[in-house]
Amino acid sequence: MADDELAELRQRRAAELQGQAMSQQAAEEERERARAAVQMALMEILTPEARERLNTIRLTRPDFASGVEQQLILLARQGRIRQKITDEQLKGLLAQLVPAKRDFNIVRK
Repeated sequence: MADDELAELRQRRAAELQGQAMSQQAAEEERERARAAVQMALMEILTPEARERLNTIRLTRPDFASGVEQQLILLARQGRIRQKITDEQLKGLLAQLVPAKRDFNIVRK
């Protein structure tokens, strides 16, 4: 009797683990699809130089780069972007989005 119960528990646990693995795989595929959609939208919105700059920013500040991407995609969907954004235009946009740095001067007496 104990062996039957143990086998049943093992079988249930194996089924649970398999279900979790399938759901993780589905979630990963969904993230990949979303990422591919973002990349395709950016290819339509940005020039290659601007995309390269955004990818460079992603290396140092991934959250900031994701926010910029989402804003660009939103603007494009609203029809507020009529032509591809150049590297210079992206620089200007980034300068507006980055908060001003505080400059500290220490004076010793």
